[in-house]
Amino acid sequence: MPHFDLDYRLTEQVLANGLRVIINHDPQAPAEAVNLWYRVGSADERPGATGFAHLFEHLMFSGSRQVAASEHLSCLEGIGGSANATTSFDRTNFFETVPPGALELSLWLEADRLESLALTDETFTTQREVVKEEKRQHYDNVPYGDQMELLLALNFPENHPYAHPPIGSMADLDAATVEDARDFFHRWYRPDNAILVTSGPIAPDEVLSMAERQLGQVKAKAWEGLRATTALGPHRGEPSTTVVRDVPSTVVNLCWRTPPLGEPAHLGVEQALLILATGQSSRLVDLLERRQESAEAVGAGDFGFASGVSMATITARLRSGHSADEVTETVLAELTRLGEQGPTDAELARANAGFDREWLGRLAAVDARADEINSFAALLGDPGLVNTWLTRVHEVTAEDVARAAVEWLAPRQRATLVYQAQETA
Repeated sequence: MPHFDLDYRLTEQVLANGLRVIINHDPQAPAEAVNLWYRVGSADERPGATGFAHLFEHLMFSGSRQVAASEHLSCLEGIGGSANATTSFDRTNFFETVPPGALELSLWLEADRLESLALTDETFTTQREVVKEEKRQHYDNVPYGDQMELLLALNFPENHPYAHPPIGSMADLDAATVEDARDFFHRWYRPDNAILVTSGPIAPDEVLSMAERQLGQVKAKAWEGLRATTALGPHRGEPSTTVVRDVPSTVVNLCWRTPPLGEPAHLGVEQALLILATGQSSRLVDLLERRQESAEAVGAGDFGFASGVSMATITARLRSGHSADEVTETVLAELTRLGEQGPTDAELARANAGFDREWLGRLAAVDARADEINSFAALLGDPGLVNTWLTRVHEVTAEDVARAAVEWLAPRQRATLVYQAQETA
């Protein structure tokens, strides 16, 4: 079996306060990427207190002891840098790309808000309203806006860590207090729950010196530990939900509980989904969009949850005159065929080529590369996987794909969400 290992140079050190620092030295890079992951996401929220992880994505820009509100962004943008943040189920990340000479400024800004975030009644109320408005604009008042919430509720039991989306609920946000926010910050925003990754031209010893001077001075806190892993087996009884909404087209979502990120079978599931419904040459795109003309669009993917269980979906947006049952029957028949016969050599090669193109293109940019390194470090414990992941993907065989289809994507183990377009007169 050929190897496709990469050779990104990594230097790692854990500071005295528990902060894990990983440096990817790239002498030819034009800028320095700073990527800080906190191992807290919506899956770490308590029942009745959802939305806090995402709220802190905003609160972290609301000012600190030596930095006024919004000044974090303006400082970096004023020197040609950029900064942003995202929240997901298993992590919250803050990332910046700066000229090499501004690395220490970036680390100083991160240290100041980690040590002295301005959690006042005013900043809390302001950012809570920002998040509520975001929820109204992107979830509550747009077509298909509640689809994610419905999918998670269908696939996970109530109060399971993955049973609610990162945006949280309006009721929980309304009930939240600044004291709740301070408690959340104290519990999760700490150097020993963070990983700093840099990627760029600055030598590792210089980066470590800067990290020690800035973030290394942030005091450690008493550690309560990460959440317990909550494993779930496949669905039983083929659960389903149908809702009727004023949307342009009916959408069928077929879902499965799958192995979490890092489990050996996870890559087999991902390759099966690529072969089935990713790209113009994939089976379901060809069958449903072109030959049967029953769907306007088809897609598939695995959410890549990291704790105990993940979730895969195959989604089809239907053309007028075609039913959810018709499209579901076609998808399940193709899944059965994949499990019985496996993919062809050409299909597996196409899936690998598509992954190679996307993966190598992403790693070419220092900001995206730093984020992938941090993902492997935070979720799987090994940043070096950035160099071996491509080989792992290519090691997935046709037999592995067929086995994944049988064991994890079996028709009888599915859950179904039909998002039905409201009929018009």
